[in-house]
Formats: sequence, structure tokens, C-alpha cells
Amino acid sequence: MPHRLVSPRTASPQELDAMVHVLDGADILVHRFDETITHWSIGCENMYGWAREEAVGEKVYDLLATKFPGPAENVRDQLQSRGFWQGEVIHRHKSGHEIHVASRCVLVNLSDGEFAVIQTNSDVSALRRAQEAVKSREAHLSSILDTVPDAMVVIDHKGTVLSFSKAAEKLFGMSSDQICGRNVSNLMPNPYRDAHDGYIDHYIETGEKRIIGYGRVVTGQRADGSQFPMELHVGEATVNGERIFTGFVRDLTSRFKIEEDLRQAQKMEAVGQLTGGIAHDFNNLLTVISGNLEMIEDKLPPGSLRDLLKEAQAAAQDGAILTGQLLAFGRRQPLNPKHADLGQLVTGFADLLRRTLGEDIKLSTVIDGSGLDVLVDSSQLQNAILNIALNARDAMPRGGSLTTTISRVHLDADYAKMYPEVRSGNFVLITMTDTGAGMTEEVRKRAIEPFFTTKEVGSGTGLGLSMVYGFVKQSGGHLQLYSEVGRGTTVRIYLPAVNEAKPRQSVPDQDAGESQLPRGDEMVLVVEDDARVRRVAVARLASMGYEVREAENGHRALGLLRENADIALLFTDIVMPGGMTGDELARKVRVLRPDIAVLFTSGYSEPGLAGKGIVPGAQWLRKPYTARELASKLRELLDAR
Repeated sequence: MPHRLVSPRTASPQELDAMVHVLDGADILVHRFDETITHWSIGCENMYGWAREEAVGEKVYDLLATKFPGPAENVRDQLQSRGFWQGEVIHRHKSGHEIHVASRCVLVNLSDGEFAVIQTNSDVSALRRAQEAVKSREAHLSSILDTVPDAMVVIDHKGTVLSFSKAAEKLFGMSSDQICGRNVSNLMPNPYRDAHDGYIDHYIETGEKRIIGYGRVVTGQRADGSQFPMELHVGEATVNGERIFTGFVRDLTSRFKIEEDLRQAQKMEAVGQLTGGIAHDFNNLLTVISGNLEMIEDKLPPGSLRDLLKEAQAAAQDGAILTGQLLAFGRRQPLNPKHADLGQLVTGFADLLRRTLGEDIKLSTVIDGSGLDVLVDSSQLQNAILNIALNARDAMPRGGSLTTTISRVHLDADYAKMYPEVRSGNFVLITMTDTGAGMTEEVRKRAIEPFFTTKEVGSGTGLGLSMVYGFVKQSGGHLQLYSEVGRGTTVRIYLPAVNEAKPRQSVPDQDAGESQLPRGDEMVLVVEDDARVRRVAVARLASMGYEVREAENGHRALGLLRENADIALLFTDIVMPGGMTGDELARKVRVLRPDIAVLFTSGYSEPGLAGKGIVPGAQWLRKPYTARELASKLRELLDAR
């Protein structure tokens, strides 16, 4: 032997046989130092499946295919040096399955000079399986808690934090080591912090629940002191006779923002409906005013009265511009979208902006990348940019800078979830940033509301940003407004990007005459529910030479159509009471008279179905319209028949 043996207990073979016989029911075996089995108990037969006759004489480590926690030599060295060894090994059953065994080996010096090892074994397989199951469940639970988006905090009956999940660390901005062992009230601001322990004591004493249960909305506090709304669900359990409370915390910051944005969008939609209706009615009034003024002008000689009339006409035109802004906010303005490169469009518009802003304001334009093509009404977009620039100028009375950047961006699904009215996809972004006075949070929230303005009375209508908002929404885009007091304002306009090649532009006709109004002698059916507007339209048409029939609603118009086979054109309002709209009337008329021409008019700028090709070949005219616009549309439709 390479190592000096300790002095083990000496026993004769007879004493060893007697000891094994007494312990025959136990899981005990004896083998010589060379591993040869000499004794095999009934307990071993039951435990391993081999009969005594099969086991005795075999090498123990080979028979049982023993797997030690380390090299087998370590076991032998310890038996030689200390006289015993104990540990956990894996043995093989006769059937082939493995058995986890807690083993203890004792070295015995036999009287014949040989050495034997008495080995007692205990089957701990069931214990190990239970431990592995517990470990697996712990790993599974840990994986869930580490990945679930809700934060988890476990406290005892004194409010001391016992467990703090990964999500909780991220939400509150502190590690588990920083909070475990401290009171959970450190995660909340006052007055909740001071009252928290009282809640627990009150519940333990009376059973009255104040913080136990589901769906309680409270305020949390991060490590940096910032506060946020959170939804708290608290459960209770008893462990080793002690109460523990488990709280699941959900951050409501994003949800509250989405709800606020949705409320704002709904409010703006409602206001848009209201302003659109007002603009419609006001356009009817302007149609009467401007129409009568035009007819009076033809009968007045040059002089002071005619000058006064022209001033009244100019005021009516200003009123039409105002209603146009209202319609833009309500997303009912007429758009003529065409393929445009925003880089070229904004750059070409820069000179006008520079003259508008003046020398005290530095104007910069940055084109970032390519692929900046969109389908947009260029004139309306330029008007929107001009409105933003004028607001920026007013915010910088002592000068400053306005920077416009055009770039292509992609809004993903996560971004769209934050803003309910936004869809994901590719957009061209126009960013306009000034160095002006900025806005307070309250002003920023109301900035796009119609008629809201911070300017002095008479200095503005409050429709500039409202018009921009309506135009962008109607164009399928998205408007964002960022501002801080003293740090300027940034307006971002997202317009849907297009990838198609830019179509060739047609050359406009340069031969349009400006002298006499086009005339005709055909019969025209005028359908208008407003008597004053109807009288103006009839008078205008009669002055142009047309024969006119008039009706106040769709049912009367159908009757006149049956009575007058010579009617060549239907001139009808879109929005009418009586159960039949203008486009419904036009469809019925086309069934009776497929060859009749149709001209729609509306105080709204986008006349519903008529503008979408439901009535083939129909055209429309926005109120208030001039005599020349009416005359030109009539001849265009009648000459095309």
C-alpha cells in the first residue's frame, strides 16, 4: 500500500459474519479492499435486485456500476488515511435503472491480516427526485417572475421586503439588494408612505381589507424620486406560521397616456364635427351675400357705391377663407393630392419663408437622405408650413432660428400602440424647430384647438395649428407637438411615404378666357333647401341665359324631372333635409335619365359620395362660388354630353 493505514478495528471473520447476520435486513454489504464482495445482506437483495449468490465474489464497483462524486481513488485514499468514507453515489439496479445512494464505508482489519470494508447504503432516490422537482419548480417560477412584465414584491407582516423581482428592479430603478430588508413604504411617496404600516396593522387586528385585493390604483415612487401611477394586486399567504403579502405591480403610465390621447382625439373629432357644421351653414350665408353683391355690381355705375360694394365682396372672400380654415380643421377641405418630393417642395418654398420671417430669424433647411416622396396637396402643405413658421416668428420677437428637417422614418407597431390614431409604416417626417419662448404644458395641450390663441385680441384667429392638424389628419398623417417654456417648440408632421415613380405632370391650358362669362340656353334643374341660396342660384343662371326649374327637396325635383323632358343638367346641394340627399337624388335621376349632367354643390368642402365617383361624370362646386366658377362648370358638363 502506498499510504500508511490507520489502526482500524480488528475483527475475526466469525465476528464479522455474526454482525452481518444481525444486520441482515439492513442495506449492508462487505467487500475486501480489492473490492471483492464477501457479504450481501437481504436488504441489498431487495435494494439492488441481485441475490446473494449472484453478488458474492463480484467486484462491488463493477457490479453496481458505481458513480462517485469524484475520482474513486479519493475514496480509497480516505479509507486508508482516516478509516472511513461517506458520501452520495449512484448505483445501478439489476434491471438497469439508477439508484441514488447515501453510502458510509468503514475499514475493518480482519484477524487473518486482510482488510474489509463494511458499507451501509440508504436509497435516497425519492429524496433526490423531490429535490430536483423542487429545484425545477423554483427555476420555472424564477423564469416566470424574471420575464413577466408585472413587477412582484413580497413583504412580511411588518412591511419588510423579502423578495423583489427583476421587473420590479427595472420599474423602481433599484436592485433587489437595495430594497430587501427595508420597509416597502420606501417604494411610495407620502402620504402613502407614512400610512402604509398602519394599513397592515389595521388589517391584522380587524380583518378589514384596505390594501388586499385586486385592481387598486395607487402611486409609486422610483429611486430617483419620480412618481408614476400603478395598478396594485395584493395576495396573502401564511408560511411557517407567519403572514406574507405578495404584491403584483403594473405600470399604468403608458395606459394613462394612451387614454388621455384618445380622449383628446375624441374631443378634437367632436369639435371638428361642430366646426364643419358651422362652416357649412356659414358658406350658405356667404353664397347669398357674395351672389347678390355680384349681381348688384353689374347694375352699378363706377363710383363710390361700387367701391363700397367691392369692399363688401372682399370681406365675403375673407369669410370664405375663414370657413376654409374651419373645414381644414374638421378634415372636410378639398384636397388635390399629387406625387411630390418633399425635399424639393420645402426647399423651393424656403425663399418665401425667409421673406416672411424677416432678417432677425435664421432659417435653415436640412434634407436628410432620399426617398422623400409623398402624395400630398402641395399648396395645402405649404400653407401648413407657413402657419407653423408664422407661429415660430411670433414666439421669437427678438430673433432666433427656425430649422426645418426632412427625413424618412419608419413607425413600428410599438410606436403605433402608444398613439391610437397612428398606423405603422413608412413616413416622410417634416420637423420644424424654433428657439422661441416655448409653451407651458397646458398651452401645448390646447394648441391645436380651434380659436385657442395666446395672442392679444385681434392679433390672430387661433386657427393656424388647427388647420395644420386637420390637413395632416386628412392626408393620412400624424402631428406631434413638443415644447418647453424657454426652450422652444418642435412641430413634427408625418406624411405617408410612397415608393412609386413620380408621374409626368400635364401642362395646364393657358388659353382660359377672362372676359365674358360662358352662357347657354339649356334647361337646368336647381335643387336647394335654403330659399335664399336657391334664389341667388336661379337669378345667376337666368342672367347667363339658361332656362331654370327649381325645387326645395329631392322629391319635388323628381316630379319636375318627369314633367320636363328638356332638363339637361341637375344642379343640386348635397346636404338636404327631407330624407333624400343630393347624391341619392342624382342616382335616382340617372336611372330615369342616364344622359343628364350632374353638378353638386356643398357648404362642406368634400361632398361625401359625390366626390368618390358614385355618380359617374358628376362634378361639384364648393360654396360660396363665384358666377364665373358656376358658368365654367356648367359649360364644361353640358359641352361634354
